Amino acid sequence: MAEAIATPGKGITACDEGPGTIGMRFEDVGVENTEENRRAYRQMLFEAPGCNEFLCAAILDPETVYQKSSTSGKLFPEVLTGLGIVPGIKPHLKVYAIPGQAGSTVMQGLDSLAARCKEYKAAGIKFAKWRSPIEINVAMDQPSDLIIEMNMLDLARYALICQSEGLVPIVEPDVSLKGDHTLEQAVAINTKIQATLFKAMLDHGVYMEGAVLKSNVVNPGRSCATPYTAAQIGQANLDVFRRCFPTAMKTANFLSGGQSLSDASGRLNAMNKLKTAKDPWNLSFSWSAALQMPLFQLCKETGQLQLEAMSALYLSELKIASASALGQLDATPGQGDHVPPSDGSTTGGDVGAYAGASTIVDPIEALCADDPAADECRVYED
Repeated sequence: MAEAIATPGKGITACDEGPGTIGMRFEDVGVENTEENRRAYRQMLFEAPGCNEFLCAAILDPETVYQKSSTSGKLFPEVLTGLGIVPGIKPHLKVYAIPGQAGSTVMQGLDSLAARCKEYKAAGIKFAKWRSPIEINVAMDQPSDLIIEMNMLDLARYALICQSEGLVPIVEPDVSLKGDHTLEQAVAINTKIQATLFKAMLDHGVYMEGAVLKSNVVNPGRSCATPYTAAQIGQANLDVFRRCFPTAMKTANFLSGGQSLSDASGRLNAMNKLKTAKDPWNLSFSWSAALQMPLFQLCKETGQLQLEAMSALYLSELKIASASALGQLDATPGQGDHVPPSDGSTTGGDVGAYAGASTIVDPIEALCADDPAADECRVYED
């Protein structure tokens, strides 16, 4: 199953937002947050004609696992499997802020994980994905060694439990774009995080060939004052992997994490163009907001899901994502560069505009950037 997720040119559609999260996205464009709207929207993401040419897997919210396609009457895991798209699940619960650690968090849900994995596997799920959110705050010495160790040990335990229950684990150390750290600082911290993660996985006896990495792009903080090109960012990501990433693991599928489709694809494309014999991994995408936020804008005038138009735009976005996963994207000059904010704000030129709209801000991402322990914080990609 890990080999299937590592199919070159294909990536993961991450649609595992909970009802409250997807509801805020709906309500922001006037769409009513009902179970039927959520079901119909996810069906479009799974059944858009030709989407399986660009997708190897889909991450589902638990609600979606038990919903059915109106086309076939089949449960979505069965629909996805029939399309050659591996169905997966988000099994973690809520984040918890560790006292004395400047707001840094761990994810909850390990105690009941085995039972939930067993239930999801019986429902047709083939893999799981666990997110451990981390923020870089240089002034507050975060992430501390304690926070890194706690989160990476949790990811290793999660991976071991998943494999014991017959699910492929995707491990997601998610370092936020928030902050003013430089790319060089991000490289050092991400190297430490990933080195800790992979050692913990090996120490726990995780079968590395049967695991997948979902990584943040190693980026400067969005308020970093130093400009960087997409090529510099791409090389920084390869440098981190060369120092840490086991060759036993076949693929890394990057989250978008607040990047626009333009920037996420530009940076992924740069990585793949810069790959050499030192970089044997498949480098692809596992995107949520970068793909989905432009789709919601199509509903703004009517307050209704525009499923046909959304499907067409979604397919065009997947073609861009696929090309970037192969290093074949015809990127525009400056695409994927980090441009420092000109007004002293916390949003630089590398964060903000999504394809198809000029100024779209995801309210949940904004909330979680300020308070990662908030109840609604969850995986975006993710």
